[in-house]
Amino acid sequence: MIEYIVPSNIDDRVMTHAARMLEDGALVALPTDTSWNIVCSLKSPAGIKKLRLISGERDERHFTLLCSSISQFADIINLDNTRFRLIKRLSPGPYVYILKTLPGTEKILDIRRHEVGVRIPDYPVPIKLIETLQHPLYSITAKKSMGRTEWESPNEAEAETELPPIAENELFENGWELEDIDGLDLILDSGEERERIFSTILDMCTDEIILLRKGAGQWPV
Repeated sequence: MIEYIVPSNIDDRVMTHAARMLEDGALVALPTDTSWNIVCSLKSPAGIKKLRLISGERDERHFTLLCSSISQFADIINLDNTRFRLIKRLSPGPYVYILKTLPGTEKILDIRRHEVGVRIPDYPVPIKLIETLQHPLYSITAKKSMGRTEWESPNEAEAETELPPIAENELFENGWELEDIDGLDLILDSGEERERIFSTILDMCTDEIILLRKGAGQWPV
């Protein structure tokens, strides 16, 4: 199902409907400042399970928590002053920050790693949905290969490598293209073509910040 929206004047009724669907375990596709994302509610175990199944990804670092502000990080990850200042300088924008999780987060997200990616997108649609839902979204970049393989936990060797860039022909431009993804419940479509780009991923779990994937965000800055 597609709901058409105007990013500069988003209908509150559409966002309320989408939020209720997410609370019930739905998967929603939406545009961001990079490419299209598929999201579920952070507080929906059923939605998280569906997102993992539809993604086909083995590596948990492909999954990201979308937040509307840095203050939402507080219940999820450890954030010292140095990392806070850098994230504040780069956000909102096309950056994913991988940080150590607070106790219990890995159980909520059903992940093995004690770390998770977080980001604040620079686009009104996900921000409005997060504000309506009143908590972060769990997300993954929408790709044309979705649904072809089952998700498995990565082994330790795979988890230590850099993440490869996403091939441009794997990304979507238009909302209607995502209708072919089985398991998707709702598409929030602005009616505009989105650029086929992906985010820059920075591992901030150690003293040295490590570039895991170069994307739209400039690094170093």
